[in-house]
Formats: sequence, structure tokens, C-alpha cells
Amino acid sequence: MDTLHALLFAVLQGATELFPVSSLGHAVIVPALLHWPIDQAAPGFLPFLVMLHLGTATALLLYFRADWLAMLSGVLGRGVAAENAAQRGLLARLIVATIPAVIIGFTLKKPLAHLFANPLASALFLIGNAGLLWIGEALRRTATRRAEQLSYFDALIIGAFQCLAFLPGISRSGATIVGGLTRGIDHEAAARFTFLMGTPVIFAAAALEVPKLVHGHLLHALFGPALLAAVAAGIVAYASSAFLMRYFRKHDDWALSPFAWYCLIAGALSAAAFGFGW
Repeated sequence: MDTLHALLFAVLQGATELFPVSSLGHAVIVPALLHWPIDQAAPGFLPFLVMLHLGTATALLLYFRADWLAMLSGVLGRGVAAENAAQRGLLARLIVATIPAVIIGFTLKKPLAHLFANPLASALFLIGNAGLLWIGEALRRTATRRAEQLSYFDALIIGAFQCLAFLPGISRSGATIVGGLTRGIDHEAAARFTFLMGTPVIFAAAALEVPKLVHGHLLHALFGPALLAAVAAGIVAYASSAFLMRYFRKHDDWALSPFAWYCLIAGALSAAAFGFGW
């Protein structure tokens, strides 16, 4: 992969990882549509994508640094007692919410690996993502709570929704926001919980996959472009975070619907292109 394609992937990753449109699905579909000379089944491709996720996670950590510092303060007991308890509770719920992804990720990683290089399957799952977002809006409960007031069971349910994103074309952020909506929090609170929850998950995935990138011949071939691309992905992701938090705050009544329409149209057109060999 040359530097140009690496940077194009970075922009794609940074823009689609946080938007509820599936970054993994786009990473499979777009190169196939544009006929980029990239072997997505190559051993270095998935670690390269994880490297981009590392840039995204760093951007999330920086953007939500006040939230993480507040949770750290709560753990260390440096604030008011009630606020300390709330922040410790939030951190505990984030940990609980990651448990399903850890278990299912280790269980299904190999069986689902073949889908990562299947553009048609990703396009069809992208259509499914549209349905998921519409279902989320239809089933949403009246927002009566903050993220800090979620129960541990609520957190586990939200984490289970996140696992749908192991299918390329299903958005991790979209599925997790839908999970939050079904538990009685609004779009902004669900997005914040989603982005906070995603940060350690992405860092953990990077810890497992990035060493493969720097091992053997992959070091010379991919590490330089991957590192540059990770920085670019982080910059785009930071801007995306700022936009989305404002967007969800101002459009709580129908926030996911435009993304659902996009996924339906993009998925259908892509499926038709792959199905007819265009």
C-alpha cells in the first residue's frame, strides 16, 4: 500500500468510525468500488486498519479528556463524595459494557474473518445497518436518565449491541447508540457513552494487532505509511467527534435517520455494482 492510499484510508477511517455508518464496511466497499490495488486478505491489512483505529482512539481520548479526568478523580477520591461515586459508577459501567465485545470478539474473530474481504457481504450488511438505525429510533424510550444513571444490566445490554459491529457494514457507534436509546438515554448521552466505551476497546485491539504490523517484512512495507495515516485519521476523528456531539444535541428527535438513509442508498448501490460486476 502506497502513502496516497494509506492517507485516503485514514480520511475514510476518521470520518466513518464515529459516524454511525460502519468504518469497516466502508474500508471493504470503497477500495473494491474504486478498484484500488489492495489485497484486503493480506496479513498486514487488518493490522493496518487497527493502526488507524489507534489514531482514532487517541483522538477520542483527547476530545473526552475531561470525562476521563473526572473518572480518574472519582477513583482517586479527589472530588465531592457524591460526584466521586457517580464517576466511579460510570467507569464501572463502561468496563461492564466492554465484556460482551471481549468474549464474542475472541470467539468469532476467525469465523468472521472471511467477511472482511467480501465487498458484497459488507454492502448487504450496510443495508442492514440502515434497518438497525431505524429500529433504534422506533424503539427508543423517553430519555429520562443520564449515562451515569444506567444500571449494570443497561451497560451489559449496550455492550451486547456493540457486538453487532463484528459484521462489516454494521456500525459500532450506530449499534451502541441504538442500545443506549433503548435504555432510556438521549442521542447525545448515548453517543458520549459509545465514544467513551470505544476508546479502551480500540486501544485493546491495537495492542493485539499492531505488533503484527511491525514484525518482519511488514515493518518496512507498511509501518511508515500506517503511522502517518494514523495521525491523519486522528485529526479527522477529532473533528468528527466535535461535529457529532453538537449534532446529536441539536437533533435528538431524528438524529439517526439521515445516516440510515445514507446506508440504505450506499449499500443498495454498492450491492448492485458488485452483483452485476460493474
